[in-house]
Amino acid sequence: MTQPLIAPQPPLPDWAQRQINLADPRLGARTLRCSDDFFAPMARMLDPQAAVFIPGKYDDNGKWMDGWESRRRRRGGHDWCIVQLAVPGRLAGVDLDTSFFTGNYPPAASLDGCPLGADPDDDTSWQPLLPPTPLAGNQHHLLPLPEAARGTPFSHLRLNILPDGGIARLRVYGRPVGTPEADADGLIDLAAALNGAYPVAWNDAHFGVPANLLLPGRGVDMGDGWETRRRREPGFDWCIIALAQPGRIARIDVDTAHFKGNYPDRCSLQGAFAPDADERTLTAQSQFWPTVLPEVALEADHEHRFTTQLVAHGPITHVRFNLHPDGGVSRLRLWGTQASA
Repeated sequence: MTQPLIAPQPPLPDWAQRQINLADPRLGARTLRCSDDFFAPMARMLDPQAAVFIPGKYDDNGKWMDGWESRRRRRGGHDWCIVQLAVPGRLAGVDLDTSFFTGNYPPAASLDGCPLGADPDDDTSWQPLLPPTPLAGNQHHLLPLPEAARGTPFSHLRLNILPDGGIARLRVYGRPVGTPEADADGLIDLAAALNGAYPVAWNDAHFGVPANLLLPGRGVDMGDGWETRRRREPGFDWCIIALAQPGRIARIDVDTAHFKGNYPDRCSLQGAFAPDADERTLTAQSQFWPTVLPEVALEADHEHRFTTQLVAHGPITHVRFNLHPDGGVSRLRLWGTQASA
């Protein structure tokens, strides 16, 4: 059987570093409608996994492609697709990825946005965000939005491909707006991606990335979590997470769903208040951060809740989540209250 080819993923530029992909379907984003998706369905364009190419794979309409692809346009105009973002946000830029689209990529693309509160079904609601921009085949196009487009919160995007063709992936980098939803105790999840939390650094992510820890819901399988390789040397694994906003943690939930023979023996958590820190320096500093949760035992495939074990602490903006010595965790919830220094 022919092995799929997996598209390489470039490092994010500075403008995208502290942003969330608001077009991630795991957070709730979805494609609503498009002018045409004859060759490849529009929803495939939002897949959070890297695009793949499978030589020799065809379906009833032609070559199977991993993305959104319209048919060849024989009349005037252009093709388009409307995306509802996971949550409204202020946008920094996008990645228009044409991986594996070579003779069938659009020569150019543009973006329009529907502001928060406006009706995406009303043509007058749409505002231009990105002017027609040349594209190349089989590559990522990491494009910052003009400054004039960054202040307004948007709830929907319209991707225009000029005139037709295929886009493998659309990533929309921004920061959520609005008030986070509180639980029955009046606490908000300071580590939720939907609220604006994001991973900063980690020592290992061989089987699964730390960003999975911040997704809503429970993990769907063992691949839907943060998992490190088997540690063959002293020490432990860790990741640093920037909280959605400064806060005090009152409860910690650690879910090892689906991790049975490979869950960590113990975990711990440290925290610091560093709102203006250069996040490239936090890795070295984090080993000295005060303890928020001392080492506690974990179980396989289990939802753990820690309250009485927490150490009293002031406001924090970043945490370091430690796995002793290694293993996999599906979700991390840091329930707390907003706070300032």
